Amino acid sequence: MLNFLVKRLFGLLPTLLIVAVLMFLFVHLLPGDPARLAAGPEADEATVALVRSELGLDKPMPQQFANFFLKIAHGDFGISMRSKRPVSEEIAERFMPTLLLTLASMVWAVVLGMGIGIVSAVWRNRWPDQLGMTLAVSGISFPAFALGMVLMEIFSVKLGWLPIVGDGSWQSYVLPSLTLGAAVAAVMARFTRASFVEVLNEDFVRTARAKGVPERLVIVKHCLRNAMIPVVTMMGLQFGFLLGGSIVVEVVFNWPGLGRLLVDAVSMRDYPVIQAEVLLFSLEFIINLVMDVLYAVINSIIRFK
Repeated sequence: MLNFLVKRLFGLLPTLLIVAVLMFLFVHLLPGDPARLAAGPEADEATVALVRSELGLDKPMPQQFANFFLKIAHGDFGISMRSKRPVSEEIAERFMPTLLLTLASMVWAVVLGMGIGIVSAVWRNRWPDQLGMTLAVSGISFPAFALGMVLMEIFSVKLGWLPIVGDGSWQSYVLPSLTLGAAVAAVMARFTRASFVEVLNEDFVRTARAKGVPERLVIVKHCLRNAMIPVVTMMGLQFGFLLGGSIVVEVVFNWPGLGRLLVDAVSMRDYPVIQAEVLLFSLEFIINLVMDVLYAVINSIIRFK
């Protein structure tokens, strides 16, 4: 197990290096002059040139990348061009709201998605299955920003039950987490149904039923554990999707998280913040490593080499 973990962690390094190079190039291809934005619209060319020199943007591109990479290797993500604060502090302030929103969304997605998937598999080709799959297709098809605005119109504007923007209370998490988790719940429902249908047709399930095991125990004890392995894989990927895909939802609900910070950084051409956030979002898929370890917990037959 330890050798497996070490190999997987070292395997992340080339991926992160490729992401860093591509992200650096793409960021510098964005239209607009960050030095002009930082100096202000009324600044003359001499002031803009001075700001460009202070930001290090007057150096050749390879030298800029070398400086950027060396700073990252020492844990220094630079200074925000917009707020003049360390990027690490900017991200630290916004990370927890995004993480809590993602966790809340994942809870909704797991509970609703797995529930619908299991019910659809057990009563497949009957009305619960048809209803569940209709909801799943609707969840996948409906855009997140449109769903968020509909939920706000109903539960905030019309009924006044829930706040529109994040205010730190648990009520403010309900609408954005439902909006963010809807598509993931739909995908999980379809994935869970397919996995359960496959397991329900296995010989050991038929044997358990032939022995007179109650149907509830067949589903929970014999089917659930075996059907969970591919579902866990999908959960890890979807959690990474939620963490990095919260940008639209955070903008709709004006959520004070990383997604909103990234949108503001792009609009201001804040290179250090953009680069640090993209690297952070690329690290989210280390969650797949955690999912691999969970395989052995779910099914003791699996071993790693």
